[in-house]
Amino acid sequence: MLYLIAEHLGFPGALNLIRYISFRAGAASVTSLAIGLLFGPMFIRWLRSKQGKGQPIRADGPQSHLAKRGTPTMGGLLILVSMMVSVLLWMDLANPYVWACLLVTAGFGLIGFLDDYDKVKKASHKGLSGKTRLLFEFLIAGFATWLMVRHHGTHLYVPFYNGPVIDIGWAYIAFGAFVIVAFGNSVNLTDGLDGLATMPVIIAALAFFLISYLVGNAKFAAYLGIPHVPGAGDLSVLTLAIVGSGLAFLWFNAPPAAVFMGDTGSLALGGALGAIAVATHHEFVLAIIGGLFVLEAVSVIVQVFWFKRTGKRVFRMAPIHHHFEHLGWSEPTVVIRFWIISFVLALAGLATLKLR
Repeated sequence: MLYLIAEHLGFPGALNLIRYISFRAGAASVTSLAIGLLFGPMFIRWLRSKQGKGQPIRADGPQSHLAKRGTPTMGGLLILVSMMVSVLLWMDLANPYVWACLLVTAGFGLIGFLDDYDKVKKASHKGLSGKTRLLFEFLIAGFATWLMVRHHGTHLYVPFYNGPVIDIGWAYIAFGAFVIVAFGNSVNLTDGLDGLATMPVIIAALAFFLISYLVGNAKFAAYLGIPHVPGAGDLSVLTLAIVGSGLAFLWFNAPPAAVFMGDTGSLALGGALGAIAVATHHEFVLAIIGGLFVLEAVSVIVQVFWFKRTGKRVFRMAPIHHHFEHLGWSEPTVVIRFWIISFVLALAGLATLKLR
């Protein structure tokens, strides 16, 4: 919005700074952080007064989690509001990629909210049916991918290779939708310990801040041999808004958590990162940068598949972070070690930008 005003006025004086993506991205981060920290305590008190018993805790989970009963959920609303207000304030309102990513973020956030609401209302860890969730997720992700495909083409790019590999045509919509839905649910599965999903999301968003900025710049893209997507640079505003809102939420989510993100936040943030990866043609790099989330999702798939076939478990409990808890790792140990893994994977993903 401020960009549109400054553009209308011809970027006079100090408003000339708004012309630069780097300035607007930094400002978006500070704005979302400030909104989250300012309204966080009030918002948490409101959630606690409305939810009563808070998020239901699984009886078959680690016994240490039973002490978390009464902690309110849907804290992801704080992330979404602070992030989206910040982005709408600092983005270029004419940018189709940011709007497509915001559509996924808001749509997935709404699905997650309905799921969280159902859990709280029924006092059960079971919310909306999986089929219902996936149906609406694919509809939203497919439409958002279609919006992006109209502007950036349907070529597939892979790490370590210079240039497009193949043009898959309109099948790219199905591919993009799968990436967005898969990553959204992977982040959702990871959100099982205080702060476990938040910091890896922040790390991944920082990595894609750099990727979106480089992809949006013709000279940098040509030098690195990565796809150039005109307009994708404005996604850096969204990525740093995610960082700011995520840091604000982490302030309240740090152990012992005063509020849980819930599906409202985890599904939306995962979907947002998936949409950014599709917009920048870095879907396969996302699997490296977000490898921790991929590992969590794979652990659940393997556990379910093997148990149905043999009646035995591969892990003591899935997702895999619960497996390590059952091995005797304390919750802070699991969280911090997973953060380290996420940081290393982000560096590995960024290394693919030059190794072509």
